[in-house]
Amino acid sequence: MAVLWLLLLVGLPTFLLGLLVWCVVHHFVTAEIPSALKNPVKLRFLHCLVLYLIALGNTLEKLRICSMPKFVRFIHDLMRIRKDPTLVVTNLHFGTIPVRLFQPKAASSNLQRDFCHSLCSCLARETDSVVLSVGYRMLPDYHHPVFLRDCLNASIHFLKDLQTYGVDPSRVVACGESIGGWAVAVVTQALVSIPNLPQIQAQVLICPIVHFINFQLPSYQQKKNIPLLTRDIVLLCMYKYLAIDPSWEDAILKGTCVPPENWTKYRKWLSSDNIPKMFQSQDPQSEFPGPFNEAAYLETNHVWNEEISPLLADDKTIAQLPKAFLVSCEYDVLRDDVLLYKKRLEDQGVPVSWYHVEDGFHGCVMLFGQKLFSFPCSLKAVSAVVSYIKGI
Repeated sequence: MAVLWLLLLVGLPTFLLGLLVWCVVHHFVTAEIPSALKNPVKLRFLHCLVLYLIALGNTLEKLRICSMPKFVRFIHDLMRIRKDPTLVVTNLHFGTIPVRLFQPKAASSNLQRDFCHSLCSCLARETDSVVLSVGYRMLPDYHHPVFLRDCLNASIHFLKDLQTYGVDPSRVVACGESIGGWAVAVVTQALVSIPNLPQIQAQVLICPIVHFINFQLPSYQQKKNIPLLTRDIVLLCMYKYLAIDPSWEDAILKGTCVPPENWTKYRKWLSSDNIPKMFQSQDPQSEFPGPFNEAAYLETNHVWNEEISPLLADDKTIAQLPKAFLVSCEYDVLRDDVLLYKKRLEDQGVPVSWYHVEDGFHGCVMLFGQKLFSFPCSLKAVSAVVSYIKGI
């Protein structure tokens, strides 16, 4: 027994150190850090940390100790939440869905707004708004469509009871970043068909994902190895959340799982032809050149559902959506998702404001206010969102 303990005490630190070294080497071999990005050392450190947590989580999953998503959630829950003395924060439940309500302490002469976002306290303070954050159910216990249904149900519950929280029904804003932006796109589309509810006045989508189909867009080629969200991480999240086997990755990346008739129908919305020339690759690749793989399509065809790929919603639904504020980052694998959705909205007459963060990368908004790990681009993006909301 003493020998086993000795092996554990020696072997575990050695393994953890070796895994860390592998992650660092992997980062420096694969990651691309554009010269325009400020504070590259901080970004490298954060990306190495992300790679390390994913690798450690995958190891624990293979050992059947716990799943990778559960491990990442455990680490996330260890982080301390800083209290803001200017806000009243209340934990509530809308049925079974946990939500957190942020309200300014000081009375305001202006009526309040709802604004859903991870930077709730900052936005509640800076915009003098009521902010609702939805505690949706997550991986590994819950897959699609639980996350989106939780966001939709919480939104409906809140919209039915705005007066209770001092929210002006004429100034409701829905906002999300990354996967939250995906939820906002889906929820605002779903609310169009639900009568007798206060209307969302504006949707704010920060670096959202709006489809899981065309991975040959310029940003997926140009930015695939730029931290913090690489193309590999996007695919990993897709496999986990949508329950797709990773063995279909080659077909997904090459587009051979896309039926020719679907491409003919939806090319007008999905093609890189819709991306402004300034963002186009100098050596563009042909889209979906390979032969159609029907088996891959049968395993991945749920991505064609508009609840998963809101970019594919019909014209009638899109035309009824509220005005939008879209934020994109130049060094983001999802940059072109924003550009495609921007054109989709504009083509149906939806007023769109767009802010492009020239030195931004995916996840920079999450880092706003994190002191040592905040970036200049974080402030730019958040300031643009705050300014837009104040103007509503």
